[in-house]
Amino acid sequence: MPSNDETVKDVVDQFQKIQAHMKNAREENASKTYEGLKNDYLSPRAVLTSLGVNLTDIDRIKE
Repeated sequence: MPSNDETVKDVVDQFQKIQAHMKNAREENASKTYEGLKNDYLSPRAVLTSLGVNLTDIDRIKE
């Protein structure tokens, strides 16, 4: 079973990848893609919040 630190790192990596794709979708006006990614974005955000990670510096979407 992964340690808490490994879990946080994995989820942060996933979170940042989703945000990068969301930024690209927004710039391309791909609203359906953006909304789908937003649904994917909410899960790791919730996990990180529950693990006590401060999202202030890493959350680029701010929604």
